[in-house]
Amino acid sequence: MTLRPIVPDWNVPAAVRALVTTRAGGVSGGAHAALNLGLRCGDEVDAVLENRRRLRALLPAEPLWLRQVHGRNVLFAEQVAAAEHEADASVTTRPHRVCAVLVADCLPVLLADERGEAVGVAHAGWRGLASGVIESTVAAFPCAPTRLVAWLGPAIGPKVYEVGDEVRAAFLVHDAAAASAFVPTRPGHWLADLYALARQRLSACGVRQVGGGGFCTYSETERFFSFRRDRITGRMAALVWLETDRPQGAKVP
Repeated sequence: MTLRPIVPDWNVPAAVRALVTTRAGGVSGGAHAALNLGLRCGDEVDAVLENRRRLRALLPAEPLWLRQVHGRNVLFAEQVAAAEHEADASVTTRPHRVCAVLVADCLPVLLADERGEAVGVAHAGWRGLASGVIESTVAAFPCAPTRLVAWLGPAIGPKVYEVGDEVRAAFLVHDAAAASAFVPTRPGHWLADLYALARQRLSACGVRQVGGGGFCTYSETERFFSFRRDRITGRMAALVWLETDRPQGAKVP
């Protein structure tokens, strides 16, 4: 089976490339079938390495894999080697540096400068969103937020993502308007809309061009991994990079 990545439909220059993997195209078996890219979710290491090798064939370089901790730290891809570092987002201004995050219900937020001079990606589950990972990532770009284009990748959808009072409170303490992203279900529980929460955060940062959303990793069983649905499961990757055909005059540090 071949890889069937999702290619974002967003208004960015040709130099900006991005994709999000699905379950299709790998060699992992059982609960991790088939294209699991996570090394820390109980899968056979050799299978994961083969899956990453297949993904690598679509990329200009090895991705900058992160050790994700649901925080707000951002890594500048040009400042580190390929070894994993603790962070939940990365940004680059250089071609062929592939920024990547692993997801299985958490929201991947892809970002690009509308001039094609910088790209980045953030891992935004509810903890990361509440702690400010989007704000940190936007601030790491060497351009005004109004020049950024964002695309929201596959995440658990608002019709199935039930959370407790503590999750809602973590957002409302930051912005009372976040209440619109929560729908009550049973006492002490709410359906949360990660897409709406991310759009609110991006808007507050000054990012006006936001696309994507509309996926549900939990509901689309054959297409996506979902930790909330299966607990033991694989991880997908959201990746973004710059090709060498960058706009004339673009500056590279």
